[in-house]
Amino acid sequence: MLAAVFLAQNGVAPYTRAMKPEILIGVPLGLGTAAATAQPAGARQVFDGAMLPGVEVVTFEHSDTLFPVRRVLRKGPVSPLSRATAQLKNVPFQSRGTAYDLFDYMANNRVAGLLVLKDGAVAFEDYELGAGPETRWISFSMAKSVTSTLVGAALQQGRLVSLDDPLTRYQPQLKGGAYDDVSLRNVMQMASGVKWNETYTDPHSDRRKLLDIQLEQKPGGIMAFMNSLSKAGAPGSIWNYSTGETFLVGALLEAATRKPLATYLSETLWSRLGMEQDATWWVESPEGMGFGGSGLGATLRDYGRFGLLVQRDGVIEGQRIVPAGWFQQAGSPHVIGGKSVDYGYLWWPVPSGDPIHHGAFQATGIFGQHIYINQREKLVIVVLSARPKPDSALSVLEDPPFFAAVAKALQ
Repeated sequence: MLAAVFLAQNGVAPYTRAMKPEILIGVPLGLGTAAATAQPAGARQVFDGAMLPGVEVVTFEHSDTLFPVRRVLRKGPVSPLSRATAQLKNVPFQSRGTAYDLFDYMANNRVAGLLVLKDGAVAFEDYELGAGPETRWISFSMAKSVTSTLVGAALQQGRLVSLDDPLTRYQPQLKGGAYDDVSLRNVMQMASGVKWNETYTDPHSDRRKLLDIQLEQKPGGIMAFMNSLSKAGAPGSIWNYSTGETFLVGALLEAATRKPLATYLSETLWSRLGMEQDATWWVESPEGMGFGGSGLGATLRDYGRFGLLVQRDGVIEGQRIVPAGWFQQAGSPHVIGGKSVDYGYLWWPVPSGDPIHHGAFQATGIFGQHIYINQREKLVIVVLSARPKPDSALSVLEDPPFFAAVAKALQ
């Protein structure tokens, strides 16, 4: 039975567990109830989509067991999330021509956590599959959108000069390779022109080769692999989704800021947004490069607080964190090779089939992770899921129609 858990007027007590070391290697950060009967899967098993349901949940709750992580430190008082006056009730919607409701969405799509924030307040909050308010759930590629936001922050701070800077300005080791003439804008748009196969379940794909290198945990391995790739076309001429390129963005940020990616996230956002818990973020090796494309671990509410920053156009206590108009650019389609592509700067514009989605965009991750942002409706929806396969397109029920139904119900 669906059991909604709502925040009290003053939020919850801040995270009070003893502080852990900043670098953690394969050590689960507190085992939940599901761990009593299952142990986390290995990384190859995850990308194969070959996990029993209980194993999958435990793995997603303890992503720090897959790769070394660096802690993203919170700071100061927790920012309360008040209870909205109008609470979300059951909402009907259509998916692929069939009628469903909120309960179907939660059950069929194996949702572990659902948070709806309207006008900055909690309209709905629910945990399933053994997850709870303190569960750190893996972001998968939602981390790309966090990295995108850090790029905006680095531009605002003057640490980066322009999106049109060549990657080699910050990563000279890329000179002479496929990325020699590629700009930061190109990789932010997945339009470098470098050949790449992202298929998660294909053991011969570039993404799986990159996974093998990640598992070796050798400093510099990822950069060397990316530099060995070949061209498929000129920069800006081809759209081709590549997680590998977001690792390059992370490495560029570390070079430009002279700080580990997790530290920069902490100082720029996590310590200033009143987060409830520290987050974790995968690194290439102990003390190594951060993974700009995946591997953030955070609680449902803290993902929601990040979403509120985006929904409020990147302003914290009156201070602009990213350039004005950044999220409008980052969340909008762009023309690549003469064609409009529904991809921004590491954010996904929501397909405009329903007018309610006008201007909306989202961070997404495999296995059904979403942070939906609708600035016009002042709405943030966070979905954390444990769907059976990496390809989220294989979800039983479509996500955009559900998000549209929620938006309309709260108007």
